[in-house]
Amino acid sequence: MNNLLDSINDIKDIKKLKINELEKLSGEIREFLINTVSKTGGHLASNLGVVELTIALHYVFDSPEDKLIWDVGHQSYVHKILTGRKKQMDTIRQFGGLSGFPKRSESEHDVFETGHSSTSISAALGFVNARDIKGEDYSVVSIIGDGALTGGMALEAINNAGRKKSNMIVILNDNEMSISKNVGSISSYLNRVRTGTAYYTAKRGIETAISKIPIVGNSMVRFIRKTKESLKTFLVNGGMLFEEFGFRYIGPIDGHSIDDLIDVLERVKKIEAPVMVHVHTKKGKGYLPAEKKPDVFHGVGKFDVKTGKSLDKSSISFSKVFGSKMVELAEENKNLVAITAAMAGGTGLAEFEKKFPKRFVDVGIAEQHGVTLAAGMASNGMVPVFALYSSFMQRAYDQLVHDVALQNLHVVLCIDRAGIVGRDGETHQGVFDSAFLYQIPNVTVMSPVDASDLENMLEWAVNEGTGPVVIRYPRGYVDSSLPEKREGFGNTEILKEGKDITLVSFGKLVHDAMRASEMLGKEGIEAGVVALKTIKPISRELIIEEGQKTGKILFVDETVKYGSVGRLLYDFLPDGVELRLHTLPDDFIEHGSVEELFAKYKLDGEGISEIVLKWLRNG
Repeated sequence: MNNLLDSINDIKDIKKLKINELEKLSGEIREFLINTVSKTGGHLASNLGVVELTIALHYVFDSPEDKLIWDVGHQSYVHKILTGRKKQMDTIRQFGGLSGFPKRSESEHDVFETGHSSTSISAALGFVNARDIKGEDYSVVSIIGDGALTGGMALEAINNAGRKKSNMIVILNDNEMSISKNVGSISSYLNRVRTGTAYYTAKRGIETAISKIPIVGNSMVRFIRKTKESLKTFLVNGGMLFEEFGFRYIGPIDGHSIDDLIDVLERVKKIEAPVMVHVHTKKGKGYLPAEKKPDVFHGVGKFDVKTGKSLDKSSISFSKVFGSKMVELAEENKNLVAITAAMAGGTGLAEFEKKFPKRFVDVGIAEQHGVTLAAGMASNGMVPVFALYSSFMQRAYDQLVHDVALQNLHVVLCIDRAGIVGRDGETHQGVFDSAFLYQIPNVTVMSPVDASDLENMLEWAVNEGTGPVVIRYPRGYVDSSLPEKREGFGNTEILKEGKDITLVSFGKLVHDAMRASEMLGKEGIEAGVVALKTIKPISRELIIEEGQKTGKILFVDETVKYGSVGRLLYDFLPDGVELRLHTLPDDFIEHGSVEELFAKYKLDGEGISEIVLKWLRNG
């Protein structure tokens, strides 16, 4: 039997297929996705859930003339396959290969870049406004998940878009998940709609039945369609939330029925008003391990297709260390509360949630709300610990300044995925947090080198800290290469004395500085290594002392060039101590493994030693 996917090299090819062929194609795409992602790693469950939806979208609309905007963008793999990138899919998220998210430089079909959630409706409305002002004629479709709909920005956009009198289509991809299980009133509302009478399905059934009535049937159907509220009021008022915002609501629709999807999309693209199409899908569909554990297969490394088991090495991550220590601290401190933004599993708080459900808060994809919620709890005597990713902390900067730091409230922010995170690329690299954190008054910023540092810092922050405390730590496994018993966790620590140069760094880069020192030793160069445990307030005395011993300091920092913590050293280093900064460039950092990116930007041991040798030998 011919493989249909082999014949799909461009979106025009799927428009030639019949409905039953499209259904066969969806199965082939699922098999292709499973086999590909098992070798590359990536976002699997979400893409398995949107196969039919993506096929239907490209069958009905004419990309790139019509604009398809994918919220978050991690579910765009099928879109990439259908738009001429099938043969490159084995490079997805690999260094120099396809991005795991929409990328304008990659294809004309990727009309807007995404990576964070809840942005697509705002972007789509921008396209619509520009289209209408210029008098152009094309469709604009935003595809957003029910998890992303909990983000305030999405609701702001819906509120703004409802007043439009021209076509704009929002596809609500309702799979009952973001990364973790969805929470909140909107999730509960969608569940009631989902489990109630399916308006669109029932409407089609009634129209079909009425149309068969001799002589008057078709006239009655036309009358019903013209009477805006008739069937909807009679059958279900589940979509009234969106109707009140000014959207026409259609759904819920079976997101795995290509026939229904095509029929609905053909209809809604003709409506001169904002339309919300509620599509119900199953995350992980077609691969049993992903259906059973969609959160595990949301973002996955290499795995065995037959068993679904990970092929990655099993080691202790900073997230795991954080989660275990939180459980331990909560046993003793009854005021300790854990907060997450739809990422209990990713941040290591799943066990805390099970053991202390009353002291666990999942705010959904709402980092801004999460920070101010924590501020309110701190104001009333609780000790809130909000765990979130570095790149998502960018969204809550104002709340940290205005609601936490200004009032000097005891809120602990545990920032996971700090520094280079790897294969998720530009939108997820945590290379800005130290830059925007050290500027804020009252905030203490700490950066552990290893597991014991993180445990000690967290215990201090919860039980002894005052005011806002931020602990930032990297993605991935803990490097245990340093001696277990060292100096205090919160101090600047001299790991190695030097005579020729002093390497100063913080976080996981300290290990690379140590490796560089060892390499330089083989070249006859004695390089000291100083680890900053607290990067704000910075410990000046030891840095000055070590700098005066060698006369040269190389500050190594995986932060963007103009945000480096090392710039603080210019304020207090005495004359006679030369300072140079070795940072990331003034640019966004692409995708690739952490090791590949460290090598490219010379942040690994080899790269740091090369920088030092050039300095000492060439000036």
